[in-house]
Amino acid sequence: MNFTLVHLDISAVSTLQKLAQKTFFETYAPYNSAENMQQYLDTNFSIKKLKEELSNPDSVFYSALNTENKHIGYIKVNFRTAQTDLQDQNTMEVERIYILQEFQGQKAGQFLLNNAIEIARKNHVDNLWLGVWEKNIKAIAFYKKNRFKDFATHIFRFGDDEQLDILMKFEL
Repeated sequence: MNFTLVHLDISAVSTLQKLAQKTFFETYAPYNSAENMQQYLDTNFSIKKLKEELSNPDSVFYSALNTENKHIGYIKVNFRTAQTDLQDQNTMEVERIYILQEFQGQKAGQFLLNNAIEIARKNHVDNLWLGVWEKNIKAIAFYKKNRFKDFATHIFRFGDDEQLDILMKFEL
């Protein structure tokens, strides 16, 4: 399947919100309480919060479109002070990379990750990094297949639950 990468700006905030909420819910709802899920969706994917993120010059959002021009997934990359953990000028964070469930297994995730690597190269960073929930075995295997290596962990607060994220990086 062919995909097209499109930059998402503030004019696409409602499209981004629907995509972000749906992909996050599909990925994590089976493993978390309904209360924690709803709180996270309301807080982190509100129009106000997404507008703030889209307005940050150190954060960039892209969406993958399929051949019918449907938004099927997205990626958020962070530079400099927008990074959620590391604050290194020579790194780029892939904060979010999500694909709608119905399009998983069609190489859309690989398409987005390949583009993230290319964006990192164009920005002359030393490496790109990301955090992935320790229980997301499928994602961890995907990143390892793509030459990401574990380098640390951190706690991710999800409502009243503390979850462990594995930090992984790809050296350019």
